[in-house]
Amino acid sequence: MIRIHQIKLPIDHDRKQLEKKIKKNLHKIPIQKWRIQKRSIDARKKDALSYVYAVDVEVPLEQEKIFLERNRNRNIQKVQPQKYHFPMVTKKRKHPPIVIGMGPAGLFAALMLARSGLKPIVLERGQAVEQRTRDVEHFWKTGELNTESNVQFGEGGAGTFSDGKLNTLVKDKFGRNRFVLETFVEFGAPEDILYESKPHIGTDLLCQVVSNIRKEIQRLGGEVRFGAKVTDFLIENHRVKGLVIQEKEIIDCDAVILAPGHSARDTFAMLYEKQISMSAKAFAIGVRVEHPREMINESQYGKACEIYDLPTASYKLTYHAQNGRSVYSFCMCPGGFVVNASSEEKRLTVNGMSNHDRMGKNSNSAIIVSVTPEDFDGEEPLAGVEFQRKWEERAFQIGKGKIPVQLLKDFREDRISKQYGEITPNTKGTVEFANLRQCLPQEVSESICEGMAYFENKIRGFNRDDTILCGIEARTSSPVRLNRNEYFESSIKGLYPCGEGAGYAGGITSAAMDGIKVAEALVTV
Repeated sequence: MIRIHQIKLPIDHDRKQLEKKIKKNLHKIPIQKWRIQKRSIDARKKDALSYVYAVDVEVPLEQEKIFLERNRNRNIQKVQPQKYHFPMVTKKRKHPPIVIGMGPAGLFAALMLARSGLKPIVLERGQAVEQRTRDVEHFWKTGELNTESNVQFGEGGAGTFSDGKLNTLVKDKFGRNRFVLETFVEFGAPEDILYESKPHIGTDLLCQVVSNIRKEIQRLGGEVRFGAKVTDFLIENHRVKGLVIQEKEIIDCDAVILAPGHSARDTFAMLYEKQISMSAKAFAIGVRVEHPREMINESQYGKACEIYDLPTASYKLTYHAQNGRSVYSFCMCPGGFVVNASSEEKRLTVNGMSNHDRMGKNSNSAIIVSVTPEDFDGEEPLAGVEFQRKWEERAFQIGKGKIPVQLLKDFREDRISKQYGEITPNTKGTVEFANLRQCLPQEVSESICEGMAYFENKIRGFNRDDTILCGIEARTSSPVRLNRNEYFESSIKGLYPCGEGAGYAGGITSAAMDGIKVAEALVTV
């Protein structure tokens, strides 16, 4: 197969023009079939936007060989796409494997085990996505929190109520990344996630995709249980022997994949008491910022956004503050909402969410600042959890249980806002004016002010006085790493930590890939 990189076409091109360009690059060699491997928008010249493609092409083998021998174009090369294959089961076990958690890591681990005929038992503390959606909507409307079924807990994990972004920086020579995307498409995601440079599904579609994967696990003989919180691990001779569900039911086991999610703080505490090896890790904390979607579009695309049907614009921003901390945008949600993502009583955190069309009035992202174990009180592994809780409690207090919001000008001047400017919040959950400096460490607030001023150089209007700040974003990643060996086991034999909550991933795709890797280890090592 031949891959052609850097095929550039005007923003208003059609498929025939793309195919003509492919043929021109191959000097009219007969094409058997072709597919888009990657597509992105080049917006560096606002008066001449273009799409840039990488395309995979199949041609007759003999002509491919001759062409490649003569080819001097570095943008044309032979490729052998890596097709992912899950290994054959070689490790025999007495009990069915158990998967704890149905976020991306647990969901994909369970799917792979089910497809291998192992009939896993999947335990999820929260509810199925249909009931979970009703619980979340009720919370956003009334403020009445279900601590076991919310934006953090339930089928699909925290990523379900997000933008459904699927880009990852994980190096992947085994084809797991492509396999994850293909699996999402198989179960209802749009096909363009296979080639868009920044693929996303959107919360509205992701809910159905997650449900479809669960039904496939069940069809293959897997058992899926909701409201099944694991409250204890039974361990003998440093080996897992059983689980306790809801403090009463015991399930015998000899292999457990633990995919708890980054907010399973009670689970982390229980594991710590069991002396399972873990360590505190760095993460980041900050605020969500909201700008008009059309403002971001115009800054990124220029006037072309008024002429062409372009995808809602995204951005990625980084800055190194004078105090040495990194400031950066995170989990950018084009045309989305800021959502109340709380999971504990009297504590508040926010996240971002977009539907597939990304047509909300505002675009938002987290602007966050790095924190390390040196910032935490104490040196124990759960010190980062307590750091998060401290600032989430203050956010709840100053917002009176609602999402605390503030204009950027007032944040700089350390005062509570009294009225909005031209921008008004686009949130899921009610809001309250408050001074966000009261629920952030001082050095984080200072870094955010610096970063916002710098980002104005990248996106016109980013530092405008009436930018909406919503707080706080505290669950950017797990504050804990559950240590594991080269066979993916924890310090307890038969217990396999994985995914974002265990400290080994940073998003939907990387978590799903980690779940697959751990499932591979479970069946072969």
